[in-house]
Amino acid sequence: MFALKWGDIDFAAKIINLRASTTKAGKTLRLPMNQTVIDTLTIWRQQSADTTPDSLVFPSPKSKGTLMVSTKRSWETILKAAQIENFRFHDLRHDFASQLVMQGADLNVVRELLGHVDMKMTLRYAHLAPESKLRAVELLDAGK
Repeated sequence: MFALKWGDIDFAAKIINLRASTTKAGKTLRLPMNQTVIDTLTIWRQQSADTTPDSLVFPSPKSKGTLMVSTKRSWETILKAAQIENFRFHDLRHDFASQLVMQGADLNVVRELLGHVDMKMTLRYAHLAPESKLRAVELLDAGK
């Protein structure tokens, strides 16, 4: 996230391109943006000092234009103000996956969005959609 550049965001195609050099798996990811993300990034862009393609979307506020190293203190301040305990920034990723599965997203699509190379990591969310098995077998009745 810290290495994301404005040139990685294609607002017209509604895609964020995560460069292989910046992903854990070392593979380029093309992630679709929903309208909430587009609106949020549009507002962020309007208030950003540098929006040239090579500039960072989230530059360090301390050393302007350079890569941010950590948001730990800011995150802790936000959690304290909101009176939230035992919540890590990474938990947002788990919530993203959980919400997708509970809304009926296909596990393979969730795997792709998370950038998991192996389905094993994604399968830990499968228990959140037990009705998906019922929907699958009901497809057999739909064809009759």
